[in-house]
Formats: sequence, C-alpha cells, structure tokens
Amino acid sequence: MGLSGGDAVDRYDSATTGLIISDPYNDFISAGGKLWPQVKEVAEAVGAVEHMRQVAAAARAAGIRVFYSRHRRWQPGDYDTWAHPTQTQLRTAANQLFAVGTWGGQWHPDFEPQPGDVLISEHWAQSGFANTDLDQQLKQHAIQKIIIVGMVANTCVESTGRYGMELGYHVTLVRDATAAFRMDAMRAAHEINGPAFAHHITTTEPLVAALG
Repeated sequence: MGLSGGDAVDRYDSATTGLIISDPYNDFISAGGKLWPQVKEVAEAVGAVEHMRQVAAAARAAGIRVFYSRHRRWQPGDYDTWAHPTQTQLRTAANQLFAVGTWGGQWHPDFEPQPGDVLISEHWAQSGFANTDLDQQLKQHAIQKIIIVGMVANTCVESTGRYGMELGYHVTLVRDATAAFRMDAMRAAHEINGPAFAHHITTTEPLVAALG
C-alpha cells in the first residue's frame, strides 16, 4: 500500500466522505466495449473492475454516498463547430464513444446507480469538476473527503482528483480500482503525479478494511 499525506488511512467519516465513480460505461469496462481492448491488459493485471466493485460495495455498506462522474455521451454534431477540440475529443466523435442510446453509453451492469446516488452532469473533457455540478453536489451533501475510482487513471481520475484538491477536498486515489491504456500511464498517475495532489494513494484491500 502506498500512502501520501499525514492522516491515517482509516479516517473516513461516512457523513463527510463521498465515493466518486468515474465513467463506468460499457464502452470502457465491459467486454465488447469500444475502449475495452485498449484498457483490458492493464485492467485485468490490476483487477480494476473487481476492485471497483469491492470499493463501491464497501462504501455503500458504510453509508458513504456515491457520486457518478460522467463523461459526455456522444451525440451527432458534438465538436463539429468547436474552435479547439482536442485529439481525444475528435477521436471520441469519430468513434462515437459512449453514444447516447447505445449499449456502449450505458452503465456496466455492476455499476447501475442506486437510490440515493448522485448523477453529476456530464463533463466534456477530463475533470469531473470542470463545467459540472460536482462541486455543488459535494458541498450540498457536506462532503469533505473524496475517494475516486474508475476510468482512466491518468486522465479523468487524475484530473478530477487534482481539481478536487484545488477546491479544498481531501483526495484518495485507489491504484488498483482504476486502469489506463498502458502500465507506464498507471505509474505516472500514482507514483509521479498523484503524490503532488492526493492525500492518500492506497489499494483496495486496506481501503475496504478502513471503510468497514
């Protein structure tokens, strides 16, 4: 287990802690998803989907509220008139990733939202906070600490965590409840970039024990 920051890992009050699940779409984490072939090797190596399940179950059992950070689900015309779309956004449009009304844009069946969960408005790029209601929803639910799992470690998860730190949240990353397109991207996310903004960088087993 790797940790950054000085607080003990077991200080997660259910009243002030929120779990953020980033982009658990079929296109990302289901066999047959458009991006699954790109994340499959890393995801299976670290057990990402199973660990995401375990963290979500432990959080719910502990009474921790779950927030869904959602990437924009592609619709016809997206980015067509943008002045500065990124290469990633252009690939999203070309491949119609997470398209509205398609299986790929639906939740993986193990991560269907449950009563009491909060669905955050969709983000267009990487951060779950940028141009969404995530900060407002966290504040309205008195959340001070956020645990982030899901896709992808070095983009949406990292960007959301970094932005959350800037807004004053205590940030926990779970290195084996996420994945990336390459293992060196995982190393960058958790060993190089993560310690610059995350208060805890841990793995599923000790986190689940702490939540329990």
